[in-house]
Amino acid sequence: MATEETEVLVVGAGQAGVAMSEHLGSYGIPHIVLERDRIAERWRSERWDSLVANGPAWHDRFPGLEFDIDPDAFAPKDRVARYFEDYAEMNGSPIRCGVEVQSVKRNVGAPGFVAETTTGTINARFVVAATGPFQIPVIPPIVPAGAVTTQIHSNEYRNPQQLPDGAVLVVGAGSSGVQIAEELRRSGRQVYLSVGPHERPPRAYRTRDFCWWLGVLGMWDADAPPQGAEHVTIAVSGANGGHTVDFRVLASRGIQLLGLTSGYDAGTLTFAPDLNENIAQGDANYLALLDAADAFVERHGLDLPEEPEAKFLGADPDCMTNPVLELNLAEAGITSIVWATGFATDYSWLQVDAFDEDSKPKHQRGVAAERGIYFLGLPWLSRRGSSFIWGVWHDAKFVADHITIQRGYLSQARGGKNLQMTSAEPLGAVK
Repeated sequence: MATEETEVLVVGAGQAGVAMSEHLGSYGIPHIVLERDRIAERWRSERWDSLVANGPAWHDRFPGLEFDIDPDAFAPKDRVARYFEDYAEMNGSPIRCGVEVQSVKRNVGAPGFVAETTTGTINARFVVAATGPFQIPVIPPIVPAGAVTTQIHSNEYRNPQQLPDGAVLVVGAGSSGVQIAEELRRSGRQVYLSVGPHERPPRAYRTRDFCWWLGVLGMWDADAPPQGAEHVTIAVSGANGGHTVDFRVLASRGIQLLGLTSGYDAGTLTFAPDLNENIAQGDANYLALLDAADAFVERHGLDLPEEPEAKFLGADPDCMTNPVLELNLAEAGITSIVWATGFATDYSWLQVDAFDEDSKPKHQRGVAAERGIYFLGLPWLSRRGSSFIWGVWHDAKFVADHITIQRGYLSQARGGKNLQMTSAEPLGAVK
C-alpha cells in the first residue's frame, strides 16, 4: 500500500477533529484527518433516538457557524451530526472517512511518527489524538449475564420499544441516565433509577440558561474537577424543551429512586445507603449556583426577574425516607438493565510514551509528554468547558498554536530560513 507524508495527522473526525482541522487550515499547516466511520459517528449511531444537545443552540456551537434552529432550542442529535459535516465542508477540511488508524509509533532515526492505517502508511511530524472520551462503554461487573433478559449500555439504548416487556433498572443518574429513565417512564414502564453522586444545575434561572450562568460566573474556566473527584457527573436535560432535573419530581412521577448499585447475589441487587446523601449534595450544588447567580445580579445591577420558587425543595418522597437497600429482580419484574455508567478511553493504537501507569494520557492542556503528540476532546483538558463543543474549539486553537511554534523551532534545527510564523505570538510564547 501507498506511503504518504503530511505535517499533522489528526485521528478522529468528531467535534475535536473538525475543530482541529479548522485551526490547522487557517494557519496553512498541511494535515490529514482520518475517521474510521463517518463524521460525528457517535452522534449518529451510538446514542438514543430522542437525544438532544444538553446546551442551547446559541451556546453549543463553534464560533464560525450558527445552527439553523431557534437559538434557545436544543439541537437533535442528527442535526448536531449534520452541523459538524457542514462545518467541515465550509472549511474544506481534508477528512477521509472509512479509514482506521491501526498504530502510531515514533520514527526511528527520523523525526515524527509513522501511522499504519487500513489504506496505507502515513508519516507525520505531529499527531493529534482527537478520538475523545467516549470509546469503550463501561459496565461494572456486578450483574452476571442471564440474570435478566437484557443488559445494555446507554450507548446501545435507542427507545423503549427496543426493550422486552417489564420493568427497567437504569444505573447512573447523569444526563444520559436521567433522560433515559424519564423517557421509559413516559412510555408506561415501571422504572428504577440508581442515583450516585452528581451535580444538579438549574436548567435556567432568572430567565437565563445555566450555560450562561456558568459563563458569567467564571465556572466554565475551572481548571480541575473538585478535589478528590476524577469525573463530575452532571444531571441536566435539554429533552422536551429543557428542564431542571429534580429527583423528587421524578419520584412523584413514579420512578423508584435507589442508592448506588453495589452488589448482586442470587437474584438480588444491593444498593448503598447513600441515596439521601447523594441527593442532598446535588441539592447543595443547585442552591449554591442560585445564590451565586443572585449575588451576580445584585453586584452588576441586572434587571433579571427574581425567582424565589426555584429555591423551594419539595418534601422527600418515600423512596428517600425509607430507602430500598435490596431488590429482588424477579419479584420487581425487572427484565432490563440500562447501564448509564460512562466510558473509558482506548489509545491502544497510540504506541508512544504518552501515558501514565494507569494508561491515562500524560499531558498539559493537550500537549503530551511525548513531544509531537497531542490530545484533544478530553474532559477537563484545559478547563471545565473542554467537554462542550465551544470548549473543544478553544482547546484546538491552543494545540494549533503550539504546533505552529514547534514548527518554527524545527525549521531552525534544519538550518533553513525561518518558517513564517502564523501565530501572533513569537517563538516560545506558549503560556
